[in-house]
Amino acid sequence: MNFWETITGSDLTRQFKAFEARAEALPADHRAAWEQIKGHLWLYGDFTGRNLMPILDGALGLLEETAADGQGIHEVLGDDIAGFCAALAGGEGARTYRDRWRAQLNRNVARKLNRLGG
Repeated sequence: MNFWETITGSDLTRQFKAFEARAEALPADHRAAWEQIKGHLWLYGDFTGRNLMPILDGALGLLEETAADGQGIHEVLGDDIAGFCAALAGGEGARTYRDRWRAQLNRNVARKLNRLGG
């Protein structure tokens, strides 16, 4: 990956288009699960979403394998797709972008208060 791709995000666009092309080959219930997985995983992304690409690749690979084996989506993921995504992203206590922004805001406010009080 070169500097220009990193700045513009064109590498991510290419990867995501490849994911979508792979997802088109899935059965309908697996495609629906893929859409839900994408929606739930974006909460755990960083500013660019670059950290999610390996996770999305693994999740799509799992869907492809289970579709090839003839397994239903509920056999593989169960009914809690949000929980599955939280586990993929690092467990139940995984920090979302909101958590990171909240922590940053709290640090900035504490820093300002320390300047005023000290």
